[in-house]
Amino acid sequence: MKTPEILFLCTGNSCRSILAEVTMNGLADSRLHATSAGSHPAGYVHPHSIQLLRQEGFATEGLSSKSWDALKTTPDIVITVCASAAGEACPAYLGPAIRAHWGVEDPAKFTGSEAEIDAAFQTAYRILRHRIEALLKLPVAEWLEKDPAQLRQELNRIGTMEP
Repeated sequence: MKTPEILFLCTGNSCRSILAEVTMNGLADSRLHATSAGSHPAGYVHPHSIQLLRQEGFATEGLSSKSWDALKTTPDIVITVCASAAGEACPAYLGPAIRAHWGVEDPAKFTGSEAEIDAAFQTAYRILRHRIEALLKLPVAEWLEKDPAQLRQELNRIGTMEP
């Protein structure tokens, strides 16, 4: 079985999708491979994202804000992480993939003190990590091949989970 490719997708690709990509790759032990992209990339990775990932023990070298036009592989699964409930427009990936939505508030848009901004990034990270850990408990490669409907259902369920 090939390693399933997961794309975490949002608009700017500077925070949430980057946090998800790095966390997934750091925890997946090569069972899954994640990348991230944006429909309108910001052109930079938010410094708070880099700081938080380093604090969590993840490597951050080579991270960049990427366009979905620059993808080198076709994903098997596309997970949007924009907060559509907050009026944020989620990009619509039209390629052949299982799609799910894991909405998370954008910490880059949060204003306040440095401690409050750090807390917003921590909240986004905790939500994403909780969902990624739940996903890693599933037989993703097997379901992708044999039962994509079950996988889609579980991805959607996970997208509603809070830590």
